[in-house]
Parts: sequence; C-alpha cells; structure tokens
Amino acid sequence: MERHEIETFLTLAEELHFGRATERLGLSQGRVSQTIKKLERRFGALLFERTSRRVALTPVGERLRDDLLPAQRQIRHAINRATAAGRGITASLRVGYSAYWCGDLVVRADEVFRQRHPDCAVHVQEVSLGDPLGPLRAGELDLQLTELPIDEPDITNGPILFTEPRALIVPAGHPLARRETLSLEDLTDIPLVDLTGDIPRYWLDWNYPAATPSGRPIPRGPAASTWPDVHLLVAMGKAATPAARKAAQYHFRPDVVVVPFSDAPPLEYALLWPTAKETALVREFTDIAVALAARR
Repeated sequence: MERHEIETFLTLAEELHFGRATERLGLSQGRVSQTIKKLERRFGALLFERTSRRVALTPVGERLRDDLLPAQRQIRHAINRATAAGRGITASLRVGYSAYWCGDLVVRADEVFRQRHPDCAVHVQEVSLGDPLGPLRAGELDLQLTELPIDEPDITNGPILFTEPRALIVPAGHPLARRETLSLEDLTDIPLVDLTGDIPRYWLDWNYPAATPSGRPIPRGPAASTWPDVHLLVAMGKAATPAARKAAQYHFRPDVVVVPFSDAPPLEYALLWPTAKETALVREFTDIAVALAARR
C-alpha cells in the first residue's frame, strides 16, 4: 500500500464518515471513495459496509486497521522527530493560562504537542489575575492563553481561539442572584471587586468598568488580586465579579450564583507571546491550539 492509501483508509476507519474524512484529508469525496474501492479490489474483500445512514468497518477492515495503526504511529513519530530537529523544536515550552476554561484547552494542546514532539518538555501554569503580563515579560512564560483586550507594543496577539458569553458572579443571597439575566445597567446595584496589581487600565475598563453604558457609576468593593480572593469576597457577600458564563462549571459553590448578561459583548480569548521571542515552539503550539479550538 502507498502512504496516501494508508492515510485515506485509516482516516475513514477513524471517522466512519466520508464527509469528515475528506475534510481532514483535504481531498474530494470522490477521491476518497475511489481509493477505498481500489483497495477493496486489490484485497478481494470489502473493507467498509456503506449505507445511506452509516459507514462501518467489516471484519477484514478491522483487522487491516489494527495491523496498520502501529506502523503508522512509528512512521509519524520518526517524521515528527526529524521535523522537530529541523525546526529546532528540541527544548522546552512554558505555557500559561488565565482561567480554568483556558487551562482545559492548553492541556489538550499540550497532549497533542507532546505526541508530536516527545523530546520537547512542556510546562503549564496558571497566570496571576493581578499580574497578567508579568511572567511573559520576565521570560517565565513563552506564551499564554488569556482574555482580551491586550494591546501592548512588545506582546503579539495570536488568533482568537474562542469566545464566551459574559456573566456576573454574585452572592447567593443578593436580589440579582434571583434574576434569569442581567443588564450592564444592573451593575449599579452591587459593588464590583476592586482588582489591584499590574493590570492594563484598558483591560480593567473593559472587564471591570467604572460606569455603565449610560454613564452611571459602578460602585467598588474590597480589593483583591487573585481569583481565590475574588471568589471569597463574592461568597462573603462583599462584592460581585464579572466573568465568563462558563465560570458556573468551574467555580461552583452554594454561596455564589453565576447570572448571564443579556446585553454584554462576549469575552474573547487568544494566545499571546513576546514579540521578540516568537519561535518555532510558539508557532507549533499555536497551530495545534487553533486546530483544537476549531473542533469545539
């Protein structure tokens, strides 16, 4: 079997769907179908059972898949090692994330990256809320996934990987906690946590605004610079904090409630890296993260 025949067969064997297989392979559906028919004629047996509703491997197809997969993995491993060496991908990569839902994607990208480049060590860590760009600038991180906006002359913004609806985390006993949705104008009814640290002013204006869209001032509560402290203040009934609506899945506790906004633009998340330190490592990890985010 030629390499393209192996790739076509194994991709269809994994997807069991001609449309998804052709998309992954970058081929036409007719080309994929012709390749499979050619293999079936060569082996004298059907490899797939095909109906208008489903595609399934035959026993012969299952045996061929199981025999080919180990060899394909070895070949890919050898190619990836050679490619990594040619690109200089033999060192280590340090990746940060600002929220748990960002961390999920970073960890998934890390797993794929390690499979492709087993000789490259990847270190993943959370970035402090009060110093979102400090580790990048200090050389402690090579790139990080965080919420926008970030507009700094020494920091490059990669592609936006995903967006999340915005919400407000409020104390469970507050009247706003009983609402189905909130408006940005409702922010006058409860103080927001006063974030402190080395945080860009424009980032605070976007995520922790001082006034509503109509210009009404938004009160400020106690100060905090870490997520644990922020959530403790909310749980104690001292203040509220804006967040992604997905926070409800990660910061569940009985004394807080996550209420979505009905009129707030979504939060955008992108990879960032120091402009002067863009490397093959950074580009490779970014490409993987973009591909994984697209599947979401």
